[in-house]
Amino acid sequence: MGVEEYNGTLVHVRRPHDDLMVFRVRPDAPIPPYEAGQWISIGVGMWESRVAGLAPECIADEERVKLVRRPLSISSSILADGGDALLRLEDESWYELYATFPREAPVPPALTARLFALEPGARMWIAEAPRGQNTLAAVLPDDNVLFAATGTGEAPHNRMILELLRRDHRGRIASFVSTRRRADQAYGDVHERLMRLYPNYRYVPLATRENAPRLQQLVQNGELEERAGFGLDPSRTRVFLCGNPAMVGAPRLQDGGRVFAHVGGMVELLEARGFHSDPEHRTLNIHFERY
Repeated sequence: MGVEEYNGTLVHVRRPHDDLMVFRVRPDAPIPPYEAGQWISIGVGMWESRVAGLAPECIADEERVKLVRRPLSISSSILADGGDALLRLEDESWYELYATFPREAPVPPALTARLFALEPGARMWIAEAPRGQNTLAAVLPDDNVLFAATGTGEAPHNRMILELLRRDHRGRIASFVSTRRRADQAYGDVHERLMRLYPNYRYVPLATRENAPRLQQLVQNGELEERAGFGLDPSRTRVFLCGNPAMVGAPRLQDGGRVFAHVGGMVELLEARGFHSDPEHRTLNIHFERY
């Protein structure tokens, strides 16, 4: 493999701070139709330079000629650049993506260490089409929709919010985004503007290192419903979760039954309130990506 594998161009980079990056990749081929909430894989060559100042990377020469790839959820700036109008999907020729750089990691991920060293104009690899089942397909026009995310897990939710607003969704919409610091909320200004423009939309940023509670605590003490502006009624509420596995708390099958690897996650708490995450259940109303 080599640069001949590259089939896309980095066309825009926004860095809220050194370890957070919102970027757009324009593929050489036209973008196929896809659904809000889906993800796409990107890649760069192991031969590319990494972020300056990292510890040396020990990799074999035969590995340096390969691509390193990773799936990322497709995000959206929701509003057109510099205005209050919703982004027109027909005007997009790129995928907007959202990544964080775990600088404190002993060995930073190979792709991230290279991605954060790129500037607009750089070439890279991108999959032919988005994939994923975590979409708005089951949401009805009058449903209340709750999005709960940690960090860059808000990416697919941003795209879904845009789609709901473009549909003139009649139900209420609330987006809770939990990060360590308020500075990690890369789309905060967009969400604040959306609340002024759309009375049925609420944005709730939570900064856990600045004394904000975690999402699970808000469910347990009832504050989540107050902040969302609607109750957690399983008959008319759809919940979308994305981010830290401990927050999502997805169950897994074990010895013929369902067990929670992360006790006290959102799925477990919501199921205790009458919600369902099992795809086989006729009233599935907790949604998250199932890779």
